[in-house]
Amino acid sequence: MRPIKFAAALLLSLLAAVPALAQTPTRIRGAIIGLDGQVLSVKERNGKEVKIKLADNFAVALVVPITLAEVKPGSFIGAASMKQADGSQKALEVLVFPEAMRGTGEGSYAWDLLPNSTMTNANVEAVVDGTSGRELALTYKGGGKQKVVVGADTPVVTFQPGDKSMLKPGQLVFVGAQQAADGTLSAGRVNVGKDGYKPPM
Repeated sequence: MRPIKFAAALLLSLLAAVPALAQTPTRIRGAIIGLDGQVLSVKERNGKEVKIKLADNFAVALVVPITLAEVKPGSFIGAASMKQADGSQKALEVLVFPEAMRGTGEGSYAWDLLPNSTMTNANVEAVVDGTSGRELALTYKGGGKQKVVVGADTPVVTFQPGDKSMLKPGQLVFVGAQQAADGTLSAGRVNVGKDGYKPPM
C-alpha cells in the first residue's frame, strides 16, 4: 500500500472509530490468537481472551522501533508519560506520527498504559539535552504546553504500512477498540509490532 493511501486509510479508520453514544473507547494490548474472517482474537496482557470485530475496510499499521535522534523540532508525536515532582512528564514511550497523520488525537489526556499515566499528542517545538534525558518542549491546540523528558531507554516508534497477512498468531498488537453496551468490541485498525516487536503504547 502506498504511503499516502496508507495514511488516508488510517485517518478514515480513526473517523470510523468515533464512538456512538452507547460505545466506550477500550485499548487492547496483547498477542494474536487468530483471525477468523473479520474477527480478531487476542490474548490480553492480563491473560483474558477477547474477540474484536474488524471493519470491512480495516487498516493494519506496523509499529517499528526508531531512534530518539529521529524526534526533531517540527515532529508531531504521541508521548505516554508519568508526572514527576517538578511538574514535568517522564516519557514511557514516544510515537512519531507519519506526516500525513499530523494532528491525530491532538491534546493531553488520561491514558491507561500505567495507572495515572497521560498521553500527549503534540508538536515538538524544541529538543534539549538535559541531565536526565532529552527534554521535548511540546505544544498542542488550545494553547497547551508540556515538557516531556525522554530517557535513553525509552521506546521510540513510528508507523509503517502493513496488511492483513501480518496478523498472525503470536504477533503482538495494540488496538484502539470500541466496546458496545453488550460488551462486544469493534475496531477499524490494528497496530502490530514488526517482527514480534511489542507495541509500547
